[in-house]
Amino acid sequence: MEITVHHYIVISCLLFIIGIFGVLTRRNLLIILMSVELMLSAANLALVAFSRFSSHLDGQVAVLFVFIIAAAEAAVGLGIVIAAFRHTSGVRVTSWKELKG
Repeated sequence: MEITVHHYIVISCLLFIIGIFGVLTRRNLLIILMSVELMLSAANLALVAFSRFSSHLDGQVAVLFVFIIAAAEAAVGLGIVIAAFRHTSGVRVTSWKELKG
């Protein structure tokens, strides 16, 4: 059985759906950040699959940019989590109602 672009897209969609489910149902901010990273990885998988089967390098170049954005997002997100943990002694999203600027 040959693996086609269809197989990659199905796996990418499943990973993206799992990420959306994690963002919508979890209250822990670290789990939400991990779910967002899973969604970005699913998008990267789709881009690489399209790039591989269409013989263009545009998808692979886009993946590099998405990796850079994901790293920046993770750094900023973890910084926010650490600041919130110091302020509220927890990383639950429901405790963020007390934060004021």
